[in-house]
Amino acid sequence: MRTSYIERNTKETKIKVKLSLDGGEISINTGVGFFDHMLNAFAHHGGFGLEIICEGDLYVDCHHTVEDCGIVLGKAFDEALGNKAGIKRFASAFIPMDEALGFCAVDVSGRDYLVFNAEFPQERIGDYDSCMTEEFMRAFASNAKITLHLRSEYGKNSHHITEALFKAFAYAMKEAVKLNESGAVVSTKGVL
Repeated sequence: MRTSYIERNTKETKIKVKLSLDGGEISINTGVGFFDHMLNAFAHHGGFGLEIICEGDLYVDCHHTVEDCGIVLGKAFDEALGNKAGIKRFASAFIPMDEALGFCAVDVSGRDYLVFNAEFPQERIGDYDSCMTEEFMRAFASNAKITLHLRSEYGKNSHHITEALFKAFAYAMKEAVKLNESGAVVSTKGVL
């Protein structure tokens, strides 16, 4: 099974992530309700086994918790994928959420890059700052070493826009990390 376990402790956050790319238990507790909802949706729709426990400095705000979870989850994906041999590598998905439509394209390339294009009409969703979606995705892409493009096509509700993006991200990642039929590295270079 393609799995990983990462712990990261700083003065701002203490995080434990257990990941299985091929499914398993889902248990998320970051202390930020809406963020837990998004990570649950990501794991469920991606078909990933995911356990996250985070103790963060929420008396400041949610920034360090959300960004650092992106760092650790990205590292967990990188570790679980190993040399990336046999994965499909590329994938994309459009996901609607009521009036909102989100798009994600991913290349599990070994090169980190983020293109993020979304505007959030409401600054906050519960105790979650809408702008943290971009920070999470940047931290994830950088540490998973993937190229990630996310775009909100349209939407009026920040909750729906964010959820469409996380679910599009889930479906794209699910497809990109699937094993291909040949078991070969999908690259003309022979390595990723």
